[in-house]
Amino acid sequence: MLAIADPVPSQDAALRTRVDVRALGKSFALHGRRIDAVEDVSFTVRQGEFVSLLGPSGSGKSTVLNMIATLLAPTSGTILIDGQPVVAGRTVPQVGYVYQKDTLFPWRTVADNIGYGLELAGLDAAQRRERVARAVARVGLGGFEAAYPASLSGGMRQRASLMRTLVKEPEILLMDEPFGALDTHTKLDMHDVLLRIWEREKQTVLFVTHDLGEALTLSDRIILFSARPGRIKDSFAVPFPRPRDGVAMRETPEYAALFSRIWHSLGEEFKKARGL
Repeated sequence: MLAIADPVPSQDAALRTRVDVRALGKSFALHGRRIDAVEDVSFTVRQGEFVSLLGPSGSGKSTVLNMIATLLAPTSGTILIDGQPVVAGRTVPQVGYVYQKDTLFPWRTVADNIGYGLELAGLDAAQRRERVARAVARVGLGGFEAAYPASLSGGMRQRASLMRTLVKEPEILLMDEPFGALDTHTKLDMHDVLLRIWEREKQTVLFVTHDLGEALTLSDRIILFSARPGRIKDSFAVPFPRPRDGVAMRETPEYAALFSRIWHSLGEEFKKARGL
């Protein structure tokens, strides 16, 4: 395995390690055979850092994220969040998760969907209304508070789904290809929404994607996974200044050069995944 060394962490509390993945592995049994999905994956994510996991389909990106989210138990290795080992099935309060597809309840309005987690947390109605109103305003859903998901566009549903997680104010945000099903223009709009929120709140974000352009638009760092079994092949710093204009950035020669460099390495893994 190619060892990828993270930069030496600063002693400054603002750069403390929030997520620490050590020699992580995951295997599944399928029709009597053992399938190694992830093998010997190690990396860290620091306070306020936006890191994307990039790789071909089946490379174990979502599996790693689900282990960090405590939805799956590792076969081997350790995951620490804020220095504490995570345990499968045990919620970590400071962590929020945004799924691939919006998970809105069709029988609840936009406002009631966004406020669902606050309701479970026991906040009173007045506090919920105040927090939900701020969330709605942040993502441009004003006027749709009483709408039901079936009447919304895909982008609007994803905004509501995103805010259902963010309204709980998680310090660490795990995102599993949340914009993968959206068309190009809606996806770019959601990138702008997410970047504006992140630049204000500075959550620590771990974002899974198979879209290199998306990873470059959003990330401080991209961790590239190999074809299955997923290992860390390489790691790339994304040096573009913030705040970012995702459209204008794509027109620069610096973007093109970094895209080409990563695409070459990613393309090798696409070929391996197809058995070429």
